[in-house]
Amino acid sequence: MALALLFVFLVLFLVMGVPVAVSLGAASLIYVLIAGVPDVVVLHNMVAGVDSFPLLAIPFFILAGHLMNTGGITAKIFTFARSLVGWLPGGLGHVNVGASVIFAGMSGAAVADAGGLGNVEIKAMRDAGYDSDFAVGVTAASSTIGPIIPPSLPLVIYGVMASVSIGELFAAGLVPGLLMAVALMIMVAWYSMRRNYPKDGGFDLCALWHTFRAAFLPLLTPVIIVGGIATGAFTPTEAAVAAVFYALFLGVGVYRTLNWRHLLRVSMDTIETSAAILMIVAAAAIFAWILTANQAAAVLGNAMLGITDSKIGILFMMMLLVLVIGMFMETIAAITILVPVLIPIASTVGIDPVHLGILVILNLMIGLLTPPIGMVLYVLAEVANVRFEDCVRATMPFLIPLLAVLFLIMVFPQIALWLPQVVYR
Repeated sequence: MALALLFVFLVLFLVMGVPVAVSLGAASLIYVLIAGVPDVVVLHNMVAGVDSFPLLAIPFFILAGHLMNTGGITAKIFTFARSLVGWLPGGLGHVNVGASVIFAGMSGAAVADAGGLGNVEIKAMRDAGYDSDFAVGVTAASSTIGPIIPPSLPLVIYGVMASVSIGELFAAGLVPGLLMAVALMIMVAWYSMRRNYPKDGGFDLCALWHTFRAAFLPLLTPVIIVGGIATGAFTPTEAAVAAVFYALFLGVGVYRTLNWRHLLRVSMDTIETSAAILMIVAAAAIFAWILTANQAAAVLGNAMLGITDSKIGILFMMMLLVLVIGMFMETIAAITILVPVLIPIASTVGIDPVHLGILVILNLMIGLLTPPIGMVLYVLAEVANVRFEDCVRATMPFLIPLLAVLFLIMVFPQIALWLPQVVYR
């Protein structure tokens, strides 16, 4: 009865528009009072939930992304991507995807990608005569690549919650992220043929070289982060610190686009974002403890095994659950609630936790493109100055290639597991 009330109050608070962290904490506190659990359990689990060294990577990766955005790095990336793939039919659509792949190695967050590159990309596409729905749709879909290609804030959270190597998760995300880019570029090509979108000029090797030189130092960011982790030079947390120092080096020392006023604003934005994320993690830790104490994973696992004992069947049901949760809940909160439930089930049927992590994050990224929560949609509606409903309609067709990639990774786990096995095992 008390457990049922936990979910009833959580849904009630979310429907009322109460912030996710407060909803999770308040629903958990009501359960604690009804069930007669000692109050100290609440504080203990909140502190334990955020008392983790790998979680230090979150504010540093957020700060690095903000510094890159504020320092004008995104414009250099977009210009290079334009020279690289703009000559293809529907050129700016391909540029949109390519720029997101490059920026993914710097920000690690879909909302940062949508907010940072979105304004540049949508304006360029509109000025070139592209339909607004196409510009918004491809920008929204390509932003989901950010949390798959390392570094990735959601993968850091998953790694902490599942006690899985964050380095292995980062390595596992690289091939699926590139596969997402290929799938989206195929979709862009299909749109371009149907709507007769133009090329963005011809291929110019000289222009490519000049834009590459201009973007060379920013392009080293993912090399430093991923290369440092893969070679053991530093941990993922230390890699986040290295990314911040490198972003400062570029913004202050090389391009001189950052001043004290910019640094103050970026620092305050980072503190605000980090505090919101860690509050969700702390509140979700109580919620996850309640689910674990009530053996929710065992109950759900038994229910799934009662339907089928096939690994693919179980994985399909798990992904369906994640997709539904992702439509109604913010990514970080969904991870902290789902992981304690899904990991024991995955262990029972022999699903690799690294493989599961990539599937969960990709699935939750799709959730960012679906109403009613869809944070990327809200950001792009503001950036593109369009109605939220129009943003939803524009994005729906681009869910097809993303769902296709999700299905491929689910059926062929080696897509995600090949690189970690080469580097770490």
